[in-house]
Amino acid sequence: MRSPAAGVDLDLDELLRLRHLAFRMRNPRTPPRSTLPGGIVHRRRGRGLEVHDIRLWSDGDDIRHLDRNVTARTGVPHVRTFRDERERTALLVADFRASMLFGTRRALRSVAAGEALAMLGWRAIGEGGRVGLVAATPAGIQFARQGRGTRAMIALVGEMAQAHRAAMASFATTDAPLDSVLEAAEELAGTGTALIVATGLDTPGDRFDDVAERLARRHDLSVVLVEDRFERDPPPGAYPYMTLDGDAGWIRVGASGTPARHDDRVARLRRLGARVVRLDSQLDAEAMTGVLEQLDG
Repeated sequence: MRSPAAGVDLDLDELLRLRHLAFRMRNPRTPPRSTLPGGIVHRRRGRGLEVHDIRLWSDGDDIRHLDRNVTARTGVPHVRTFRDERERTALLVADFRASMLFGTRRALRSVAAGEALAMLGWRAIGEGGRVGLVAATPAGIQFARQGRGTRAMIALVGEMAQAHRAAMASFATTDAPLDSVLEAAEELAGTGTALIVATGLDTPGDRFDDVAERLARRHDLSVVLVEDRFERDPPPGAYPYMTLDGDAGWIRVGASGTPARHDDRVARLRRLGARVVRLDSQLDAEAMTGVLEQLDG
């Protein structure tokens, strides 16, 4: 078996080494108290241990939540409400479709996507959560069941590396629409699951907005928008191109004063309710951590 080519292959050993970087990532969420369900504090109100507020008593309140100190001090019944504590479950969605197998600097966009998802997965595991995988390849969609702990994450990154190898071996030249990939992920995502999608947003599909908006409403949807530096700031010159449909030609950039195409992808995703960060595929793993931390903002 040949050795992995840096930046072209998704190296399993490298994905495993990312664990130490993921554990160093800043996370403003309350840290887990244990590896058991209930270790992650959510914004949703519930019956956890984290106090949300103290308010006046109203009909239907649980008498067990009566705050004796405030009630005695004011002479009016007050109750405490709490934040819900639930197991954090993350479903990683890796876009390894044909359009992602492209890169001009450090790594292919697909490789950068896999590295980013691996770091976010390792962090979720470190917080006591569960992690699963949906990988979209030219040959179809591959899955890795959700699991908790180091062994489950090792198996998941192995599945991710295998899915990327399958994508690189495929001769497909067209993308399945991204909306169909998200619908497949939606079928696997249970209540409270956070979906983290790493994609270049190529070929989103006619129903993308409806699907993404629904996912953002029902789940915690985050998007790592992976970009190659050539896409954002190509050096002046004439470039040959060929589309996935087989159309070919030349395009002149810069010298002719051709204005850059307006990119509204981030605004579009945020309008649909998703958290978004832009990730330059030339960044190394250390630099990626600062970008991925922004998903918690």
